[in-house]
Amino acid sequence: VPEPEPERRAAPRAPRTAAPPPAPAAPAAPTTATLTIDSDVTGASVFIDRVFVGETPVTIPNLAPGTRQLQLSADGYESIRRSIDVEAGPARLTLRFREVRLDQRLNVVHKHGMGSCEGTLVATIDGLRYETSNRNDGFTLAFDQLDTFTVDYMDKNLRVKQRGGRTWNFTQRDAANADALFVFHRDVEAARAKLAQGYAPVKP
Repeated sequence: VPEPEPERRAAPRAPRTAAPPPAPAAPAAPTTATLTIDSDVTGASVFIDRVFVGETPVTIPNLAPGTRQLQLSADGYESIRRSIDVEAGPARLTLRFREVRLDQRLNVVHKHGMGSCEGTLVATIDGLRYETSNRNDGFTLAFDQLDTFTVDYMDKNLRVKQRGGRTWNFTQRDAANADALFVFHRDVEAARAKLAQGYAPVKP
């Protein structure tokens, strides 16, 4: 009797897997800026390209990229003016009213009892410095070392006196007036007043 043939069975099929979902499209790059402006004086008025946009802290959405003129003003403080480059996307900018900068240089003549020497009078937030090839006349003085710092416009003279020390009298050669001496003195005195009020010194 012939043996029965073994039963043939179909090979199992691999289960079907669902196709992976398509990757989400990358978000479109922003084409405008969202600029947040703050300051160390709350409520400062903010102007962009001379247009009032609010008071600090303020966020300006949908700002077109490019170079913009920024101005902040607050009662009792000098206005802050900046040229800023605005790029697409979010950005934050903090400006400070209560800080002081000073970086002034003035070519001067130091009047001696007999004769004179020439050099440069330098003012920074660290004090005054007289740079000259005459080593005996050069000096560096912190502001708290000044006993006298005055300008005589009619005499075209700027006087510097060290507390308990020497006195220097400066003028400018062939100057028609004392305008440059006056401006130098004014800027130094303004910076000294701010330092006395606790403004943060900022070096150039």
